[in-house]
Amino acid sequence: MPTIDEVLARARRRLVRVTPEQAAAEQSRGALLVDTRTHEQRARDGQIPGALVIDRTVLEWRLDPTSDSRIPEATGREVRVIVVCAEGFSSSLAAASLQEIGLVNATDVIGGFEAWKAAGLPVTT
Repeated sequence: MPTIDEVLARARRRLVRVTPEQAAAEQSRGALLVDTRTHEQRARDGQIPGALVIDRTVLEWRLDPTSDSRIPEATGREVRVIVVCAEGFSSSLAAASLQEIGLVNATDVIGGFEAWKAAGLPVTT
């Protein structure tokens, strides 16, 4: 059985991960920036303006364009989805899972929200 580090490495090999600055630029051009951090993390650390908040437990159902539980922004398999978590670990697994259900342009933010904040990008409290 693989370790979680092996599973994470395998997931990341499938992704073209982006920096916080690249994610912000793509968000300004219409990419969906999806924040999967917990309510407690967002309340404590702040939020990224314009990011969609989707619990990790329902992420695939909300973004699969064929799902009855999809959000309106889930318009097709080509939509650009950039997942952000606290530090860029669970977001890699989430983005790889989105690719597995056919969202070919899914990826995540290197370093997660912490890197976003450290880069001086917008955060609301």
